[in-house]
Amino acid sequence: MSTESSTGSSTGSYAIVTLGCPKNQVDSDKLEGSLATTGMVPADEVETADVVVVNTCSFIEEAREESVETILTVAQQRKAGARLVVTGCMAERYGDELAAELPEIDHLAPFGMSLAPAVTGVSGRDSEGQKVGPAAVPVALGATRGSAQRVPDFDLLNLPRPAAQRPWAYVKIAEGCDRVCGFCAIPSFRGPQRSRTIEQIMSEVEQLAAQEIVLVAQDLAAYGRDQGVGKRSIVELVRAAATAVERVRLLYLYPSDLSDALIDTICETGVPYFDLSLQHVSPRLLRGMRRWGNGEKFLDRIGTIRNSEPGAALRSNFIVGYPGETEADHDQLLEFIEQAKLDWCGFFAYSEEEGTHAASLDHKVDPELIADRLCELSELQDAITATKRDELIGSEVEVLVDEPGIGRSYREAPEIDGIISVPQTLEVGTIQTLTVSAAIGPDLEAL
Repeated sequence: MSTESSTGSSTGSYAIVTLGCPKNQVDSDKLEGSLATTGMVPADEVETADVVVVNTCSFIEEAREESVETILTVAQQRKAGARLVVTGCMAERYGDELAAELPEIDHLAPFGMSLAPAVTGVSGRDSEGQKVGPAAVPVALGATRGSAQRVPDFDLLNLPRPAAQRPWAYVKIAEGCDRVCGFCAIPSFRGPQRSRTIEQIMSEVEQLAAQEIVLVAQDLAAYGRDQGVGKRSIVELVRAAATAVERVRLLYLYPSDLSDALIDTICETGVPYFDLSLQHVSPRLLRGMRRWGNGEKFLDRIGTIRNSEPGAALRSNFIVGYPGETEADHDQLLEFIEQAKLDWCGFFAYSEEEGTHAASLDHKVDPELIADRLCELSELQDAITATKRDELIGSEVEVLVDEPGIGRSYREAPEIDGIISVPQTLEVGTIQTLTVSAAIGPDLEAL
């Protein structure tokens, strides 16, 4: 969870609390730019803001629970008269339920709805916490919420955003998704894929003025496909971005779209970091997930990457306990993890999502068995990661200093991987050549 804050004088102030993935953080940055146009400024903290915006996540049950808990916590923390606005995935997907169950919310803003009505000309709440005034904010639900073919009139993709407050920044290059993965409900409320133009993206990159740009999307490698045959691709975008910033990093690459050209282009940028969306390796289970591939094909692509750049860093995520997952499927995944020796892995318990193909499947896996499998996989991967980090001791690394005493090389994506502890005296935002002196689990020390 992150909160934007600052000070200044204006007709009002706001705070944004962000939950979920990097794509949500980009949306919050865009919302901040939108709120700034109303004359508002960021508050020091939630407790002093006139308007508090909670940008929610609803990807899995755990994320939904965190979103509801955060809404309730913010409702208690806000000052008298402050307004609570809820946006993001939960507002889009479960707006009716939120409106009925959480009277603490003053305004619901699904995708495609401006926050302007929530922050202008509104009386808000009195000292007793009751909605007051003839202009009290209505619960604003989008009539077309949930339509997979809708493209909102008010699209966050191309709104301006402030300059990066850190040496790195996420940049969303597309919204929505055209895939039909059995476990994922995102296309039902994020809509179909719609890519931005390279010109729009590069304009934002220049505006951010960051040393590292992290490109994100629901289906990153499919960038530009929705614009028709002959339109520019992810390869051209990566090359363009690499001419403007020191580092370009890509998150969430669907394995079937990881072409040789894209592999070579990523390696040429000097950031050979590959975040592959694999989800499992059992052919039978992947068919049930409506996904491409199998362990053998994945190992082949990983081998191609390492042939192109032996020092490439690789990350992936895997779902554990998908309906019908057998012990044999689990053993295949364990064997793959041992063979692939990825730098980083995330393992997540399957979460049943309403309206998905997987929700209709039989042979649910017992939660205790899922927990056991998660533990076994995590222990195996932790040992692999620790070994790979130990192997770096004594080597030179180019470190981007993110904050005093903390940096990252190309091997570490911000917020999700390990870090490198560096001397406190190094200037934030600079890239330093250092020597790795120690490894502590996933983290390194360098001097």
